[in-house]
Amino acid sequence: MRLRSSLAVAALPLLLATVACAPESDGGSTTAQDPAASDTTAASSAPADACAKANLPLVASDGMLTVGTDSPAYEPWFVDNDPQNGKGFESAVAYAVAEQLGFSADEVMWVKVPFNKSYAPGPKDFDFDINQISITPQRAKVVDFSDGYYQAAQAVIALKGTAGAEAASLADLKDLRLGAQTGTTSLTAIRDIIQPDADPVVFEDTNVAKQALQNDQVDAILADLPTAFYISAVEIPKSTIVGQFQPETGQQEEFGMLFEKGNPLVGCVNEALAALREDGTLDQIEQQWLSDVVNVPELQ
Repeated sequence: MRLRSSLAVAALPLLLATVACAPESDGGSTTAQDPAASDTTAASSAPADACAKANLPLVASDGMLTVGTDSPAYEPWFVDNDPQNGKGFESAVAYAVAEQLGFSADEVMWVKVPFNKSYAPGPKDFDFDINQISITPQRAKVVDFSDGYYQAAQAVIALKGTAGAEAASLADLKDLRLGAQTGTTSLTAIRDIIQPDADPVVFEDTNVAKQALQNDQVDAILADLPTAFYISAVEIPKSTIVGQFQPETGQQEEFGMLFEKGNPLVGCVNEALAALREDGTLDQIEQQWLSDVVNVPELQ
């Protein structure tokens, strides 16, 4: 779910092994996936000349690299709701990719893109969008994705001392009131994996979901694991992470940068990500901004 460091809290350990929520369409399941996933991402590389900065197919006529994300932009993915400051995991990754492509920080322009609109079919006013968007075959029918830049699990958050906090398995969640942000894979996970007795409560964004949890309108909410850590450690200290779980396939979801269908820029971004992975930059960014999840129990 996208329910969204050095995290701004010294109490959070700085490492990660996790995934994610990132949002999915309200209607329809994505659990029945093609193992080959042949159309999940576009071509993994591009001709060298095509990736020269001057030859990149950019949406801005002035040569700026245009990057989209939603607002509010949540921690630990962004800090202070300001993607331009380079703080937070996804902001840092975006600027690292931009630098690899030849852009300075002042040549990156951010635009607001509502989460559900990002993976809708049609022309885009950004070069790529970075917003905890899970790569799924369903979405890849109408947009293109980069290679994955992060993996994470789904996590369940409940208030301490409540029925939600007592759950020890996915079966224990079935008779609870569960909620998640609209359009997220967290919402899909509730419907397709947990399959609760009552329909899940669907929230417009993470802030509304968090408020509903505190108001006892739901017993638990779902989000990607790093977001869950931030919620429980910083935003709702009286909450706890009940546990984490993977999709039915047993494979962690991956976040990918999203592009207009057929955009040749995908291959160049994949090359940039490969270079950042090889030189250790992606690992360093992850260790700086995301939390250790070693002690979070697995819900079976």
